[in-house]
Amino acid sequence: MTDKIPRLIEPQELESLLYDERLIIIDLSSLSLYSLQHVPGSVHLPYSALMSNSPPAMGKCPTFSEVESLISYLGIDNTKQVIVYDDEGGGWAGRFTWIMDLVGLHNWSYLNGGIVAWIKEGFPTESSPNLPNASQACIGVDFAYPAVSISADEIIASMGDNDFVIWDARNPAEYSGEIVSAARGGHIPGAINLEWTTLMSTQTNLRIHKDAQAILDGAGLTKDKRIATHCQQHHRSGFTYMVARILGYDKIAGYGGSWAEWGNLDHTPIEYGI
Repeated sequence: MTDKIPRLIEPQELESLLYDERLIIIDLSSLSLYSLQHVPGSVHLPYSALMSNSPPAMGKCPTFSEVESLISYLGIDNTKQVIVYDDEGGGWAGRFTWIMDLVGLHNWSYLNGGIVAWIKEGFPTESSPNLPNASQACIGVDFAYPAVSISADEIIASMGDNDFVIWDARNPAEYSGEIVSAARGGHIPGAINLEWTTLMSTQTNLRIHKDAQAILDGAGLTKDKRIATHCQQHHRSGFTYMVARILGYDKIAGYGGSWAEWGNLDHTPIEYGI
């Protein structure tokens, strides 16, 4: 079954698969919305479960043991197909796919447009909560694919490499340093600012923009590059990571520390302005 489900799945495709026991549908929407309407069979997961929650860099990945516990709680293994969505166009859903990739579970798909598209287009919903079928995770003893994560020092070591680019998914005011959300504002030298919402279409109920690849190519974020993507806490850049993976990028890494870490370190270089 997993070979038949694309990385990007449309609501009508998911509707035809509802109640298949091999599916695990993860809802990362607000609990208030989940309590009213969610995809039938979906399990609610609070986004806090995806964060390290250790200030100032709360966006760093949880420890391996914490991730192992999360995967076990959800009952995910390689025999399941995970469908993930949220209510904001893909930030939290994307962060979940990043964590799955880290532990070597690549059997995930994103519901295009999330619950926004699902509800607005009249697909069936339910309000009763669902509990996961927990099972012990078999994911080794450490992160199987650490290359999809990058640290501040690894970014510094790669700066200046012709094949390396930094994708800053924050808004232009954060990028320029006009808005400061750490000890220092600004951006990583040479970073390309392409705000996450640029790849999201409000005209199609928050689906990934049909011209996403052309937008990335035009910005210089091409598939031949090694890309590090970040925002403030690797939430918005969870979406940019996921979009790149859906488009077939195999050299993209999420910077979990993001600006919350970079802007609070003493040794990290910073530029200001557009």
